Amino acid sequence: MSTKAELACVYASLILVDDDVAVTGEKINTILKAANVEVEPYWPGLFAKALEGINVKDLITNIGSGVGAAPAGGAAPAAAAAAPAAESKKEDKKKEEESDQSDDDMGFGLFD
Repeated sequence: MSTKAELACVYASLILVDDDVAVTGEKINTILKAANVEVEPYWPGLFAKALEGINVKDLITNIGSGVGAAPAGGAAPAAAAAAPAAESKKEDKKKEEESDQSDDDMGFGLFD
């Protein structure tokens, strides 16, 4: 977050979601006024539009569950898929090395 206004709107939105209240620009603005936080008038509406139709509680609780959440029986297929992935990584490294060499031929580099 780059500004205090953004952070204040995030906190106000989280308060509304925690209380099971619909997140609207007016309600965000009401919380900000109660906290004596002054923001530009477009921030509350912007956050309300961004969170429209999103289940914020699910978003927060499932933030890290997408990676590595496979069932125990899924380990064998994952191991079989790892071999082609390793080959593609080798090819990517070769391509990177070739592109690094082509930069050297131009007469300039990263630290020149």
